[in-house]
Amino acid sequence: MLNLDTHILVHALRGDIKPGERKLLANDSWSIASIVLWELAKLVQLGRVTLDLDDPELTNALSSIHVWPLDLEIARVSTQLDFVGDPADELIAATSIVHRVPLVTRDRRILRSKFVPFPG
Repeated sequence: MLNLDTHILVHALRGDIKPGERKLLANDSWSIASIVLWELAKLVQLGRVTLDLDDPELTNALSSIHVWPLDLEIARVSTQLDFVGDPADELIAATSIVHRVPLVTRDRRILRSKFVPFPG
């Protein structure tokens, strides 16, 4: 199982991911931190992402992705990371750490982390 950050999820839903990401995502199941759903809705609201959150195809695709809930352990770990990002990025990274699920991201700050697991 892989944990996708918000931007990877958006690119995957649009079908415009990089070839290496496509291969990686094709060979494993997907998961997301619960805050990714909020970020997705916010990006749509702000007009930064064009997706129809009421589209049955999109809602079906999203419903097939495992969603990790926010809990106290994730909140606690998010305050102990070796990088500083926005709170959503920190919760996404902490979700990967707590559940030992590799994080798929393009975020350079997160990619420099020694704590966050990434795909092999």
